[in-house]
Amino acid sequence: MLDPPYRNLSLTKFHMSDILHGLLLAVNDQLLSAETPYVKSTYDRLAALGMSDEQIREEIADCLGEEIDEMLHQNRVFDHKKYRALLDALPWNEAPQSQNDLENL
Repeated sequence: MLDPPYRNLSLTKFHMSDILHGLLLAVNDQLLSAETPYVKSTYDRLAALGMSDEQIREEIADCLGEEIDEMLHQNRVFDHKKYRALLDALPWNEAPQSQNDLENL
């Protein structure tokens, strides 16, 4: 079995803005998906706190990036419970410390 293509790529080849853009696209999809109603609930909760649309989407993208980062680092599947826990913890005073190049998107 071949490794997925991302296994052989260095994250340094990507611009962080490209990664953030991809995460924001995924967040947009999640906000519209019936499979991830907790993402929309998080959006609504943060909007009620007075956060802007851009801020909210970036905070959610940070959570998504953090879970993807951990997934790749630990060579495991995406954990929806951990992702949801990250969303439930928003807004962060400071983003969690990451273990690789996706840190501080």
